[in-house]
Parts: sequence; structure tokens; C-alpha cells
Amino acid sequence: MIVTFTANPSLDRTVALPGPLQRGEVQRAVSVSQESGGKGVNVSRALVASGLESLAVLPGADNDPVLAGLREQAVPFVSLPIDETLRTNVALTEPGGVTTKINEPGPVLDENEQEALLKLLVESSRGASWVVLAGSLPPGFPGDFYATAARRLRSSADGASSARTPLIAVDSSGLPLAAALTGGPEGMPDLLKPNAEELAELAAAAGFAPATGDELEADPAAAAAAAAAVVRSGVGAVLATLGSKGAVLVTADGAWLATHPPVSAVSTVGAGDSALAGYLLAHGQGAAPADCLRQAVAHGAAAASLPGSTVPAVHQTTPDAVTITALRKD
Repeated sequence: MIVTFTANPSLDRTVALPGPLQRGEVQRAVSVSQESGGKGVNVSRALVASGLESLAVLPGADNDPVLAGLREQAVPFVSLPIDETLRTNVALTEPGGVTTKINEPGPVLDENEQEALLKLLVESSRGASWVVLAGSLPPGFPGDFYATAARRLRSSADGASSARTPLIAVDSSGLPLAAALTGGPEGMPDLLKPNAEELAELAAAAGFAPATGDELEADPAAAAAAAAAVVRSGVGAVLATLGSKGAVLVTADGAWLATHPPVSAVSTVGAGDSALAGYLLAHGQGAAPADCLRQAVAHGAAAASLPGSTVPAVHQTTPDAVTITALRKD
């Protein structure tokens, strides 16, 4: 089973525009859709769509629209009841896949609620193969919350004879992502899933020569070198998505680039989350690292071709169309 943790889930509302976004003007939408979302929730949705066992852990009142949406989609979840309504995020998509997102900050959880949410995660993760810590943190959460969660997950597994220690993936941004590198050996993730901009920030923190996200996205070899610097800091592997350029995977043993033929992009919302789900799906089947990357890129490309925050099932992906190239790590 793969457990996902979304501290700041959302109701993701996608508004499709007939043309480019026109600031200050009135535009009529072509369509409007909404899904229960947040990075971890999206990963669970993609895994369940492909027939895998996944459990989403998140805060939310029993009657919250986000939880109602998960029930409708038959996505298993456990939630910590809170008084506030979960946030709503709005994505404006233009023809060609250009997406503008407006994300609300989310409800405030006090220290007692934060601790209760962490305990719920640990209890729900016993016996899991992976735990995915994903997305932004609600207002008031400490920036190192994911590193703390990783340490608690591992110490709990060490203390239970029947439990195995889950592998831990982190997909976030800003301080929660950067803090994943400062949590010590027990707080280090087994997998980080940054995009190009986030990889540039991580690599700089790891002592790599400064580079922008645009530079890394345009140069997969440079992205692989940046990811290698992050791996040398103690992270097990880095799966960096590079938009239309594909993705790179770097481990202690190698580095690979995966590319997919161009797709007709409809919405990029959730494409990175689907890529992570594809990686985890292949990893659970015992695939080699390069083939885990292959399925990640196939999932990401399929997601970009679907409307709103729709996630693909594995039968909608085309891993045979993905080209894998070995890269130097430095």
C-alpha cells in the first residue's frame, strides 16, 4: 500500500478559457470542472485509477467538499476533523495548456491539531511500502514538518517488530522542500520530486553552481548534474520533471533522461503528481530505475493531455513511446 499525506488539501476548480487570458476583461469559460486535490490526494487518485491500493491522509471535516469528492471517486482516505473548510484553488487554462493558478492559503491548524495529524499519519502508515509527503503546508506549520514526519515514521517503524520502514517521497516547494535536506539522516527522503525551478533551489542549497529553473529545464544534462549534487547530500534519488523536456532521474548509481513525443496539452494541473504516481506504480512492480522513470514520464504526458486536474489510469499512458537516455551525473 502507498500512503499519501496532504496537509493542505484543496477543492481544485479548473476554468477552461476559449483563448489567452485577458487581464481586466470579461471572458466566458468554455467549461468548468472541479476535483478533490492537493499533491498527495492527486497521487492517490492516480494510483487508485490504476488499480493500486492507496490511502490518502489529510485534514478535513466529514462533510467537507474535498472529502465528499474522494468518496465519489472511491479513493480511500482517513481524515483529522477540523472546524474550518478546506481551501479552494482555481486554475485558468488556455488553449495549448498554459495554466494560471490561484491558490488559497488554507485553514490554520494549531499545534495540537498538527500533532494529531502527524500521529494519524504514523498510525495509518504501518506496513506501507511508500509514504508520500506532498504539497504546501497550511499557515502556521513549521517549515521542517516533512523532515519531522520522516523521522517519526522511521522511529515508529523501528519500534514495531511487525512493521517495516516505508520509503519516503517528498514533493513540495519552498521551505518545506529545502528543509527536507536539513533533517539529518533519519529525516532524509528516499525520493525527491522537484520541478526545474525547485531543483535549482535545492541544488543551490546543496552547493551546486547557481542555475535558474529555465536553464535546467532547457539543459537536461545540467539538470542531472544539479540532481546529483542533491543526491550527494544524502537523498536517495531525485526525480526532476522538466516540462515538455521530459524528466531526469538521478540515483547514487546512475542518471537517466526520459522524453515523450509531444502531446496536445490541455491542462498541466496535476501532471507532476501523476508523474510521481507513475514512478511509484513501476517501482512497486519491481521495475529498474530507468523503467520507473519511463512510466513517470508516460503518466505525466497523459495527464497533460487530459482536462482540468483529471489523472490518467495506466492504460491511458504510452510508456513504449518514451525514450530513455543515460546521462552523466556530473
